[in-house]
Amino acid sequence: MRAVHEIRAEMTANVWLVRVEPGASVAADDEIVVLESMKMEIPVEAGVAGVVRVVHVTQGSTVHEGDLIAEVEPS
Repeated sequence: MRAVHEIRAEMTANVWLVRVEPGASVAADDEIVVLESMKMEIPVEAGVAGVVRVVHVTQGSTVHEGDLIAEVEPS
């Protein structure tokens, strides 16, 4: 089994939009979520091509620096 790629928040922000669900195939540059901080939209990309295993956030929730957003199993 391959190691799971963890996608973590780089700052405190609100989750404005969740673009994927578990089981979705993603490319490395696909957006997983869009965060909002100080009226700026910050896209968060998968970082690796693979399959989304878990999404740990929901639209409207708040993340803090280092919080786990999602897990992707590389293909």
